[in-house]
Amino acid sequence: MEFKRVVVTGLGALTPIGNTVSEYWNGLISGVSGAAMIKSFDTTKFKTQFACEVKNFDADGFLGRKDARKLDPFVQYALFSTEEAVNDAGLDFSKLDTSRIGVIWGSGIGGLKTFLDEVTAFAKGDGTPRFNPFFIPKMIADIAPGHISIKYGLRGPNFTTVSACASSNNSLIDAFNYIRLGKANMFISGGSEAIINEAGIGGFNAMHALSTRNDDPATASRPFDLDRDGFVAGEGAGTIILEELEHAKARGAKIYAEMMGGGMSADAYHMTAPHPEGMGAALVMKAALEDAGMTPADIDYVNVHGTSTPIGDPQEVKAITEAYGEDIYRINISSTKSMTGHLLGAAGAVEAIAAIMSVKHNIIPPTINHFTDDPAFDPKINFTFNKSQERIVRAAQSNGFGFGGHNASVIFKKFEE
Repeated sequence: MEFKRVVVTGLGALTPIGNTVSEYWNGLISGVSGAAMIKSFDTTKFKTQFACEVKNFDADGFLGRKDARKLDPFVQYALFSTEEAVNDAGLDFSKLDTSRIGVIWGSGIGGLKTFLDEVTAFAKGDGTPRFNPFFIPKMIADIAPGHISIKYGLRGPNFTTVSACASSNNSLIDAFNYIRLGKANMFISGGSEAIINEAGIGGFNAMHALSTRNDDPATASRPFDLDRDGFVAGEGAGTIILEELEHAKARGAKIYAEMMGGGMSADAYHMTAPHPEGMGAALVMKAALEDAGMTPADIDYVNVHGTSTPIGDPQEVKAITEAYGEDIYRINISSTKSMTGHLLGAAGAVEAIAAIMSVKHNIIPPTINHFTDDPAFDPKINFTFNKSQERIVRAAQSNGFGFGGHNASVIFKKFEE
């Protein structure tokens, strides 16, 4: 069977360092940190009092107050980034076969804020179940693609992928496979997350997963630095329009890059900790390369999972070393989580956009906040510390790993006829 080719024709982003793709990309290559003290709730009694929050997002202005109240923030974010992507792709759905356009979305947790508010209100009451009728449809993780399809009248495949921090990489891989198998012409794909609230921060604090560098939030996300002490929570959304090549050409679409393949694997090791030797991570990178029909020699940049945790960063370096061999010294590696924080289920999509933009613009965004070398890492590896680097980027790979041992990796390359 001959596979269809799949290209990227639209992008949208809502991130802690920019509310459009342009703002986000400029923030990345400029090395801007999105971390600051949390404004959305009182953190006085919390171990971690900072995060990478979305800034200047006006849900009421975007959706109208009545409709905004019916939607959890993770859905608001999804609709916002998707509107940018749809406009960017120049889509007029009235002229397209919407039965062959679908939505596959990723979210690791879904409507956590809605769940927290409703259960807290019940607990404070007299035991009478006075729940909001929108409680369940606001909370469930699958509702974001539902709202996207309703807004645009899209009747193709529609579902959510949930694999913790690999979720939106999985959504991209699923969409890619449906298109290349000829089952659809186009997908709106990506992910969103909104966990910066008492339950999200408190829960990750209880796991000792978050940085507690309250005295210096802007430099708290320190991937591959000796003094890294945990990840910084982030929020937002990323949308990628994936489209069958001939369909895109027929409507005169601009093309950012070509999606070449994706890999999936499991650590089969621990509920939250990655495999110490990076076995699952190495396997998923090799699987993505094989799926793409490429070798390490074809890749110039790897956007790593790189969460800034003491145990997570070393296993990924071991994995890249295993997957890339001597090519590890030729490529650039960077963790954009040093700037955006960790967007959990939205991380894959937002970081895939960074990979796509690096391919388009031939710039590697940096890993900021590097102060002290970790002797555990080979000094010959180019982590792109502190400053973006210009180089020809023929292709880029982007990794996402999640609690439960879920791994997903995607590859994009320069488009050629």
